[in-house]
Amino acid sequence: MTFQGGMETAGGAVGRVDDRRGDVLVLEDVAKTYRPANRKEIVAVSPTNLRIRDGEFVSLVGPSGCGKTTLLNLISGLILPSAGRILFNGRPTTGPTGEMSLVFQRPVLLPWRRIIDNVMLPVQVMRLKPQLDYEKRARDLLALVGLGGFEDAYPRELSGGMQQRAAIARALVYDTRVLLMDEPFAALDAMTREELNIELMRIWEVTGRTIVFVTHNIAEAVLLSDRIVVMTARPGKVREVLSIDIPRPRSLDTMGDRRFGEISNHIRGMLHNKPGDASHSGAARR
Repeated sequence: MTFQGGMETAGGAVGRVDDRRGDVLVLEDVAKTYRPANRKEIVAVSPTNLRIRDGEFVSLVGPSGCGKTTLLNLISGLILPSAGRILFNGRPTTGPTGEMSLVFQRPVLLPWRRIIDNVMLPVQVMRLKPQLDYEKRARDLLALVGLGGFEDAYPRELSGGMQQRAAIARALVYDTRVLLMDEPFAALDAMTREELNIELMRIWEVTGRTIVFVTHNIAEAVLLSDRIVVMTARPGKVREVLSIDIPRPRSLDTMGDRRFGEISNHIRGMLHNKPGDASHSGAARR
């Protein structure tokens, strides 16, 4: 695979996603500008175009403040674009939808509710029926994320990593097509973070969800993703989209591979140099 001038070119495997699958998300010239009272307007996201295929794992990386979280919130419908449009399953988004779920940087569990009750919270809020079926699903998901036996525990009784596992189960408890994740492991120690990266890949394989994942961690993005969207500094826009031609399944040992290092260094070079900077080689070859 060769990375050139902001274009995406690929040769070889790019993970389990079939390029013939349909686009579940399409961003067409999407931009976001904030206009605070009595202050200069803030351009958070410049016009951005992006297509995300059904079942794909896509990561957004870029400098701090470049608009990654804003872009994720636009996709989710929590905020609306100032320009352009977002198509979800072929239809323009006008607000949040029950077909997308969001995992935040922190688990945001209610401390007075048991873990099973926290996972069931979206079901109760949306009054989904029958609740007994969803409770069985919630318990199965807790087992899937390694929390079997902790259903009746309270958040204070779990470690940070275990709480984040519960938050992931909560996001999966009802049938969403897209899972949006905003730096979900940023507050965790390195060892727990690596453990949850492996767990997330396993969950993705089992559930077949489309995942859009925001991270500052380059190695994390390369390990997890089918494609990586590299954004520029604010006002953020897509600088380059990279298809990751590292075969799956992947493990922590994958991080020691030569190709893994080449891709990581290429992304690092883009993040540390402005577009057009001569010190950025613009290519990473096999």
